[in-house]
Amino acid sequence: MTRLASPDGLSEALAGLKRDHRCRTRRVLDSPQGARVREGGEALANFSSNDYLGLASHPRLREAARLAIDEYGVGSGASPLVTGHMRIHEEAERRFAQFVGLPRALLFGSGYVANLGILATLGGRGAHIFADRLNHACLTDGAVLSRARFTRYRHLDISALADRLAASTAPVRIVATDAVFSMDGDMAPLRELAALCERRDAWLVVDDAHGIGVLGRSGRGSLDHFEVRSPRIVYMATLGKALGGYGAFVAGDGPVVEWLMQRARTYIYSTGLPPMAAAVAIAAIDLLAADGDLVARLHRRIAEFRAACAREKVNLADSMTAIQPLAVGGDARALEVSSRLRALGYLVPAIRPPTVPEGTSRLRISISAAHGAADVQGLARALADSLA
Repeated sequence: MTRLASPDGLSEALAGLKRDHRCRTRRVLDSPQGARVREGGEALANFSSNDYLGLASHPRLREAARLAIDEYGVGSGASPLVTGHMRIHEEAERRFAQFVGLPRALLFGSGYVANLGILATLGGRGAHIFADRLNHACLTDGAVLSRARFTRYRHLDISALADRLAASTAPVRIVATDAVFSMDGDMAPLRELAALCERRDAWLVVDDAHGIGVLGRSGRGSLDHFEVRSPRIVYMATLGKALGGYGAFVAGDGPVVEWLMQRARTYIYSTGLPPMAAAVAIAAIDLLAADGDLVARLHRRIAEFRAACAREKVNLADSMTAIQPLAVGGDARALEVSSRLRALGYLVPAIRPPTVPEGTSRLRISISAAHGAADVQGLARALADSLA
């Protein structure tokens, strides 16, 4: 095991990452997020972003941010429980609860800190958390840091989960799952999970980071898509992906949201979300209501891309969401194909362990409503050429 206790040990560890094709580098973009971006002086078709609706640079969201800065300034200045909760935050929480059809919502700085706060507050010593094996890292980290007993079940295996829940004698049991799995694009069976949690007297924590704005009526998310309602659901969605801004909110029944506000350390001891982020979030859901074709346009692009890949004999995973993964095998192969695509003018990231399991490196292709039909058809042809 590499020793990290000295500068030499750190240098050795970094060299090992480079040898194993595991060393990450940051891209430096010279443009806003969008269907096309500029990097290193080159224009690239962008299939790497979680900006699924193309809202990150939308004029209405930019204007909402400017107006909020004029009225409220740039920062919130304090924890929400001190003086960092402004009228615009209050309105955003009310609007998001209404948007997802739950009684109450609470703003957090990010999805990561929201999930850490949920699991530590509902869990703790003596609790038992059950999590899908392919959950996002924030749910895994939240379970570990909660100090609860932590059990992972096979991906989407309701039967395995049911057996483990039945065997648990913990007084508090929590099932945590992504709604849309961020590296696979498949969806959790939320209706069955909710029913199981009702039967077993367990909480169901749902991370809908990649479902909000994409699934359900007018992008209302995975609970709406599956028509699921339960007082045992604690629902988290992010504001920085399909909704174009930054932050997150947690929604659920009034008592559970109040308990989080009173006890979640990642809420209590964090400076409140910048007021412009709350204003941008409100503008995003207003835009979803005003543009009835926005979400439908995204799903047309997804269907067109999958059809074009089928014609080109490019074998995508079985996903109907904006996340379209393409398995390529080893780390070096994933980097090679990503590099070939970039040379053809397409920005598609290579995803490697530890983000995904060993031996499952892939291209993670993200479709946006801002892409045109020609964009997705061109990418399908480029994929066929790059994989050859």
